[in-house]
Amino acid sequence: MATDAKAKSNIVLIKTSLGNIKISLYDETPQHRDNFLKLAEEGYYNDLLFHRVIKDFMIQGGDPESKGASAGKSLGSGGPGYQIPAEISYPQLFHKRGALSAARTGDQVNPEKKSSGSQFYIVWGSVYTENQLASMEQQKKQQAMQHYFNNLAMQRRDAIQELYHSKNQAGLDSLQKEMIAITEAEFANNPEMGGFTAEQKNIYSSIGGTPHLDGEYTVFGEVVEGLDVLEKIQSCQTDSNDRPKTDITMKMDIVGE
Repeated sequence: MATDAKAKSNIVLIKTSLGNIKISLYDETPQHRDNFLKLAEEGYYNDLLFHRVIKDFMIQGGDPESKGASAGKSLGSGGPGYQIPAEISYPQLFHKRGALSAARTGDQVNPEKKSSGSQFYIVWGSVYTENQLASMEQQKKQQAMQHYFNNLAMQRRDAIQELYHSKNQAGLDSLQKEMIAITEAEFANNPEMGGFTAEQKNIYSSIGGTPHLDGEYTVFGEVVEGLDVLEKIQSCQTDSNDRPKTDITMKMDIVGE
């Protein structure tokens, strides 16, 4: 069924109670694309709610338990009973305004960053100044360097354990210095690692988005029509659980270009 859906179009029309949002799905994320088309064609999303909305951040839906949910019901844990392997294509695909991304559980229980089988969010985000982006970029680079260093340590785990058990502190210090030098050299030779591309900087400073989510969640599509509707939804009044006080429902159709 997913193959048939793909043959028709990669464009999905999300009909909400506040207007329509047209989404284009990326071929770079085929498993997410085909799954979303399959569920849309089957009517899985019809009459579900946008159950989590945070102003200047994103709108989230796709929980099957939200269909006909009573007021105040806790939502956000439902799904089709499976996850999708992460297809994070960063920095090519990033969290610009209008990006369609897959929701997921946290790293503590989901270190592989597998996506929910049905829950998704659409980014609204904020517009950032040059100084804000520079600060965020520095943080991202530090995190990337730490991640790179940790991977080196994992590769040398047996040697580290042997040095530790033999109480060879000098050997541990020497190995640590070696890994730090390797990490610093790698990032010096590849200054783009962990930072923002020129395209990201341009979009985040002019259109907006949520750069802190980049590289953490699978981005698999984007809004091509209906940003005004997205703005209406993200601006709605919500309760203490971020659920809109007035239900916002959806239906989905696969449409032509």
